[in-house]
Amino acid sequence: QVQLVESGGGLVQAGGSLGLSCAASGSIFSINYMGWYRQAPGKQRELVAIVNSGGITNYAESVEGRVTISRDNAKNTVYLRMNSLKPEDTGVYYCYADIQRGSMWPVVGYWGQGTQVTVSS
Repeated sequence: QVQLVESGGGLVQAGGSLGLSCAASGSIFSINYMGWYRQAPGKQRELVAIVNSGGITNYAESVEGRVTISRDNAKNTVYLRMNSLKPEDTGVYYCYADIQRGSMWPVVGYWGQGTQVTVSS
């Protein structure tokens, strides 16, 4: 069974920085996209940043310039570095990965359980 486990969430003051990490484990043949989504109370889950296996990144307009996503393929781990944090960045941050478990298996999207990020004003 594939698992995604996030770490690094916490409370930070506005203007501060925070780093998140997510490690995928289990039976994994390949991983294409890995990234981060977030969800504020009462709102839809939204994309924060994503990176494919070739290192191509995409960022939400709301975070571009303040956030960097990176990936360590040897560790099946994706990282999110967040700077100049704002109160509106508050939410539960979820790791996401498109994973193929075998050479003839379909690609399936997996989610972590989430880690809370709170930015105080």
